[in-house]
Amino acid sequence: MDLSPHRAFLLELAQASGDFTRPLFGRLDLAVESKSDASPVTQADRGAEELMRRMIRSKFPTHGVLGEEFGPDRTDAEFVWVLDPVDGTKSFITGVPLWGTLIALLHHGQPVLGCINQPVLNQLVVGDGKTTTLNGAPVRCRPTTRLADSTLLTCDWLTPAQYQDAAAFDRLAKSAKLCRTWGDAYAYLVLATGWADLVVDPIMNPWDVAALVPVIRGAGGVITDWSGGPAYPASSTVAAATPELHAAALATLRPL
Repeated sequence: MDLSPHRAFLLELAQASGDFTRPLFGRLDLAVESKSDASPVTQADRGAEELMRRMIRSKFPTHGVLGEEFGPDRTDAEFVWVLDPVDGTKSFITGVPLWGTLIALLHHGQPVLGCINQPVLNQLVVGDGKTTTLNGAPVRCRPTTRLADSTLLTCDWLTPAQYQDAAAFDRLAKSAKLCRTWGDAYAYLVLATGWADLVVDPIMNPWDVAALVPVIRGAGGVITDWSGGPAYPASSTVAAATPELHAAALATLRPL
């Protein structure tokens, strides 16, 4: 299957959404609202998704769309675009550039293309499950195989206790060399480009994970849910630089 037209369009979506969100980042007067789940949302989230939806309807009118802000539209279509306009809104609203726009293309329900775009830092990672690039240049996960040598990233130290096994996560964190909460989309960008080794998220939505699958796999990494099951759709994520490190992480997360 030739996905070159879809890949070219994915780059257009990334460029357009980045041009929209970039001027809104770092503004102290940006209005922040709370959604029904108490998570924050801004004009950047909603406006960027509306923009991308309009572009998709114009370019590929038979394709479906699933977005964080405006939900599903024709998600039974052969091709479906999955959009998270600002993954890491909490970072966005506090002037921290550890966020990104996630765009994925599903074919028959599975991710075949994905990108993580950080427009403020001018970093665009694109993957197709076989190759991954950063601003057009090939990138790979680094070859770390031991937890004791790994840099572990997650979004929030409190959420494992809410959604998974807190004791298991604590064991994993203590096994790693370095632990940081450089989370959300940006964590997977640094994993795919060789700056971190392991990312775990105890709770995920389809728009959080779809783009990550082809990006991480294209960079040579492994991504599943917390039990080692399919990465998409999944409500949790374990992504590692190598199969050996991934296996060690899963073994450590397994309840005793």
